[in-house]
Amino acid sequence: MGIQDILLYDETIFRNIDAFNPDYVPENYIHRESQMEALAICLRPALRGGRPVNTVVLGSPATGKTTAINKIFEMVGETSDRVVCVYVNCQLHTTRFNIFSQIYNELFGHMPPETGVPFSRIYGKIMKYLRDEDKAMVVALDDVNYLFHSKNANKIFYDILRAHEEFKGVRTGIFAILSDIEFRYMLDKNVNSVFIPQEVIFDPYSPSEMRDILTDRIKAGFYPDVISDEILDMIVDQASSAGDLRIGIDLLRVSGNFAEADASKTIEEKHVLEAMKSTGSVSLKSTLKTLSDQEKMLLKVIAESEEEDLVAGDIYNSFKIRTSTSYASFDRTLNKLEFLRLIDTKFTGKGVKGNSRMVILRFNPKEIVKCLKNVGT
Repeated sequence: MGIQDILLYDETIFRNIDAFNPDYVPENYIHRESQMEALAICLRPALRGGRPVNTVVLGSPATGKTTAINKIFEMVGETSDRVVCVYVNCQLHTTRFNIFSQIYNELFGHMPPETGVPFSRIYGKIMKYLRDEDKAMVVALDDVNYLFHSKNANKIFYDILRAHEEFKGVRTGIFAILSDIEFRYMLDKNVNSVFIPQEVIFDPYSPSEMRDILTDRIKAGFYPDVISDEILDMIVDQASSAGDLRIGIDLLRVSGNFAEADASKTIEEKHVLEAMKSTGSVSLKSTLKTLSDQEKMLLKVIAESEEEDLVAGDIYNSFKIRTSTSYASFDRTLNKLEFLRLIDTKFTGKGVKGNSRMVILRFNPKEIVKCLKNVGT
């Protein structure tokens, strides 16, 4: 089939290609019932005239955190007008003005002027509206670690959480969404004293859970009989081995595109294999972008090691030469990489007190080094 035929070919195997987009919110949201219940409990005081419970939504990438927030906010919007729920992607909006512009837009239906109006006036209008209308507000800050990179986190948290001190009666809360287990150590003491969050943990999906979720996406995104159980198992294996549901979703979309280009009414093994070549590092790159310079450096040290059996103590010695960091800091960074499912560790029973740890890289070392170079390290 030629290029012109591909572009003009009328038949499609996609019922709804948007079902494979990163921001798609599935109607049937499964395997996160306990987390959704916990989020609802944190929102319930606001629905009853009180303050929302500040919350840290914690989990490695592609564990459903953003989808859960959007789903629960959608439910609140459908059932009550007493709470304003604002979602902000902190990868896109990192400044104080940009964050509050998103809040302003949610409240008033348009963005504030970009010039000529001081921030204090925009901030005051937001808080006066909440006070006068007797509405609580919950702001979900997704990928909040980006606010720490831009050094704006403490001020933004302070602006939201201490608004009641200037505007009596205002009820505000924050849902901080992130993959960083060191988050609690990053905030200033005067912010921590009012934040005091509940934690809602999103554990990685099991292979069977991934299969259930991908099956639902197939029903939403493809027409019947486009993909066989054997091909689905192949995609599930790929996603579960990487520990990332997004790889499975991407493989469904890209495989479908290759099948259509091949004028096939079904997705075959050759289409999946072709898709694997083009999507293999997409999720890895997105995860690496969230790492701090120290975390990237440690991952690079691990990937570049020529030792067949990597031991944590030996890795630390190499890492210390480059960073002069303490072992405690190294240990926290190593735990972060394991939390993000970039590495695995296991105790060997050897070493001091039997606490020696083996470190196992979950991805091809050359691919790690290549991706780190692309994201800047």
